[in-house]
Amino acid sequence: MSALFTPIKLRGLNLANRIMVAPMCQYSAVDGEANDWHFTHINSLALSGAGVFCIEATAVEPTGRITPGCLGLYNDATEAALRPILASVRKRSKAAVMMQLAHAGRKASSHTPWDGGQLIPVAEGGWRAEGPSAIPHKESEPPPVAFDAVGLARVRDAFVATTKRAERLGIDAIEVHSAHGYLLHQFLSPIANRRTDQYGGSLQNRMRFPLEVFDAVRAAFPHDKPVGLRVSCTDWVEGGWDLAQTIEFAQELKKHGVDWIDASSGGVSPLQKIPLGPGYQVPFAQAIREATGLTTIAVGLITEPKQAEEIVASGKADMVALARAMLYDPRWGWHAAAELGGEVFAPPQYWRSQPSTQKALFGATTFGTR
Repeated sequence: MSALFTPIKLRGLNLANRIMVAPMCQYSAVDGEANDWHFTHINSLALSGAGVFCIEATAVEPTGRITPGCLGLYNDATEAALRPILASVRKRSKAAVMMQLAHAGRKASSHTPWDGGQLIPVAEGGWRAEGPSAIPHKESEPPPVAFDAVGLARVRDAFVATTKRAERLGIDAIEVHSAHGYLLHQFLSPIANRRTDQYGGSLQNRMRFPLEVFDAVRAAFPHDKPVGLRVSCTDWVEGGWDLAQTIEFAQELKKHGVDWIDASSGGVSPLQKIPLGPGYQVPFAQAIREATGLTTIAVGLITEPKQAEEIVASGKADMVALARAMLYDPRWGWHAAAELGGEVFAPPQYWRSQPSTQKALFGATTFGTR
């Protein structure tokens, strides 16, 4: 029996396997609203064979978008745009649908990656970003506006409002984005957070706002639906956020009822030096799991079925999340199941595609003609 294709339960949510389609920004929304691109993208990857599909980083307010093309869920129009897409997914797929809630903080108002990804100045149609402190992401950029108490309350309320919209849409699980140099990670990292009030300085203070946001989201989402958190486990910069602080943060989150930790890294500083390689972030998921007993998701250059199987079977993580590998192979889960002896759901229109050597790949199926 493949460990990767064994079920897992997150609070009241039962997943058929341990594979997650990681949240991947598409930079293709208009005014935060999903469109035909998202319809195709989400419906396609909801049929990948993964137990859960996570919708891309979804901004909780317009100024929290990374780029003008980033998805949002902060008004009636953005909610209405997602509704038919999710209705289509529910009709054709059995995958659970998760949403990653996000705020870009000082990394907001950026060009799309294929347009260079750099800051869009206000004079050229961008907007003034906000952050924990008036420290720019790059020295050459204008500083963000440091959040005051009113601004922090506004953002916290925005996370709550988006959570309620996600629940109305029938989202099965929420992941709070506290990684990759975006707002909540900015509060955690001493590189971006130089505040001298109760939200800066000590580790306890730097954790305070991310924990407040997590608590607010958790309280606003149904108790039987899970809420997890993605964290950057290290800034890959000396003197920045690191694994030891991440484990303390995870231990605190456990007290607050977190259902999983999605262990990523980097993003808060252009000075980062990341030693890329297959599964390079898996040790972070393993360390958090061993130190806290929390469910962990490993992510980052996980591309091969046997590699994913080993991660789960050896107890390094409870689940794996794939991003680029899924874009390259939108049926990655099917192919992994065929290689590892697992079973996946497929709609009947695709039943005849299973290989002649894998007659049980899609479970008990029948397909006949006159």
